Amino acid sequence: MNRTIAQAVVEINQVASKFESSIVIITDDKVVDAKSMLGLSFSILTSKSFKLEIHGKDEEDAKNALKEVFVKNKLSVEINK
Repeated sequence: MNRTIAQAVVEINQVASKFESSIVIITDDKVVDAKSMLGLSFSILTSKSFKLEIHGKDEEDAKNALKEVFVKNKLSVEINK
C-alpha cells in the first residue's frame, strides 16, 4: 500500500471512530464499516469513488468531517442527504 493511500485509510478511520453514528462506505461492489481498518484498507485500494451512508445523532458533524477528509485526500465521495 503506498503511503498516500495508507494515510487516507488511517485518517478516514480515525475521523469516523470519533463519531457515534453508523458510518458505512459503499463502493461498486462492497459495503464497508468506516470504523473497520481492514475493510477500509481493501475498499480504498480497489475503488475510485465512494458513497457514505451516515446515520445517528451526530451524523451532520460526521458528514462534514468525513467530507473534508475525502476531499483532502483527493478521493471522490458522495454523502447521503
